[in-house]
Amino acid sequence: MSFELIAALVLGFLIVIPLVLYVYVRLPKKLKTDAYMAQWKDIQACCKDKACWGDAVVDADKLLNTALKRKKLKGKSMGERMVSAQRLFTDNDAVWFAHNLAKKIMADPAMKLREDDVKTALIGFRQALRDIGALEDASRPKDS
Repeated sequence: MSFELIAALVLGFLIVIPLVLYVYVRLPKKLKTDAYMAQWKDIQACCKDKACWGDAVVDADKLLNTALKRKKLKGKSMGERMVSAQRLFTDNDAVWFAHNLAKKIMADPAMKLREDDVKTALIGFRQALRDIGALEDASRPKDS
């Protein structure tokens, strides 16, 4: 083999390998639904006690934020990541309502919560988590 051919191969590998690694790192990861499902069940269990409703909404907001980060959606804040993900959400308004309620609860943990608002927020979070693949969709059969 000639020196030029060896140099071209080495240079090719030095360019191709970092490029492949960059693409691999930037690709969104498939979320592990089991971990998210366990956390979602804890959130649901918290809803039995009216005193924990605020915690349930805030925890659901944090769970969605974690999933959005794991999906590698662009944005420094959760709001920016939600804007990046809005094409994935089937009910964008419900997700924003839920997120805004969670922000209000974080700002004032003693605020009075209405049962309808909490239910609407949790339904919005659950659907958003399903939309991005963090929770299994009950309407779709499980892959074997």
